[in-house]
Amino acid sequence: MNQEITAPTVRLIDADGSQIGIVTKSEALERASQAGYDLAEIAAGAQPPVVKILDWGKYQYEQTKQLQKSRKRQRQVEVKQVRLGLKIGDHDLEVKLNRAHKFLTEGNKVKISVVFRGREITHPDLGRALLDRVTSTLADIGTQEQPPQLAGRDMSMIIGPHKDGKTQNP
Repeated sequence: MNQEITAPTVRLIDADGSQIGIVTKSEALERASQAGYDLAEIAAGAQPPVVKILDWGKYQYEQTKQLQKSRKRQRQVEVKQVRLGLKIGDHDLEVKLNRAHKFLTEGNKVKISVVFRGREITHPDLGRALLDRVTSTLADIGTQEQPPQLAGRDMSMIIGPHKDGKTQNP
């Protein structure tokens, strides 16, 4: 595939990576067709523009493979949710916190929500106290990223794993 090159002279790089030098645009196109390859513009902003003789299909294939490889190494961080009631028992809270602990050790963020039912909404201070208790319990594995916020009948906060991936001793 021959890309449109506007300059009369270009700096040509051969298919093996060696520099040929400054040649005219027509000469660069001729050399590429003689070699059975395509001419691609590498650096358009340079003076003169840099072009390279290469196999365009192979080049695109390698770029796609490199992109797939970099995506494979990335990890999507999910936000898991743990919902608590205001009148939760100690054992039930312990079970929910163990679940949140597992999520944090896997590298995910955890959204802790306290759901207010009925007239419980008149006591947001009790919900904040419960979330503070959760924060102090999970402090060894995670840090609070978003402070408690009341939205409708839910008060929620987000706890993320420590940046270094190690647990801290309280």
